[in-house]
Amino acid sequence: MRIPVAARDIPVDRLPDIDLTSHQTLALLTALGVLLVISTRASWMVLRHVVTIAHEGGHALVALLAGRRLSGIRLHSDTSGVTVSRGRPRGVGMILTVAAGYPAPALLGLGFAALVARGHVVALLWLAVALLLGTLLLIRNVFGVMSVVTTGAVVFALSWYAEARVKEVFAYAATWFLLVGGLRTVGELQRERRRRGARHGRAQSDADQLARLTGLPGLLWVGAFAVVSVASLLVSARWLVAL
Repeated sequence: MRIPVAARDIPVDRLPDIDLTSHQTLALLTALGVLLVISTRASWMVLRHVVTIAHEGGHALVALLAGRRLSGIRLHSDTSGVTVSRGRPRGVGMILTVAAGYPAPALLGLGFAALVARGHVVALLWLAVALLLGTLLLIRNVFGVMSVVTTGAVVFALSWYAEARVKEVFAYAATWFLLVGGLRTVGELQRERRRRGARHGRAQSDADQLARLTGLPGLLWVGAFAVVSVASLLVSARWLVAL
């Protein structure tokens, strides 16, 4: 019987060259790392707080732009959050405010991808610090303060002390995490809607609030969130991998 040729018998000059210093390789390796982290429940439940910060920040930013009075943001240990604003209970401003949450992580990831693609890694890190500081001013509970301060401290430390290559790796990883993590939360939204809908009637998710405000089905809003997240991921992937 013929024994298959072992990998050690393959000539070295016939193995594919992998340039670990190239941007394409870095983009792919960090993407794989993020997928592994997000697919692991233990790590996801810790890092999901970052997605929640972006989610509630999206609500808050659009509420301000829509002319609503922002009361504050609360972040909870179960990775949920709530943003309270005052103004007309219906209308375009309210609809835009409620709709802003789920697309926010993906759109922020898209913006980060644009900066990475242009080599503005340091600008990305300082922008993240600025956004976290702005969010911190709106936090109204202790856990929320701890969550934002911890996240901000990590980003600040990297931006100030880390070597250039470490900053670059972190920028890629943070970008992928927002893009893929934002998409995962949209899937979780629909699963939670089905579960709570079966047990308690109408769910109280963003999608169902939008359904009440607009008369359009909640599932349609979930689909819209998914379209924004997928489109942001595809465009960002093209920018990052095609560097």
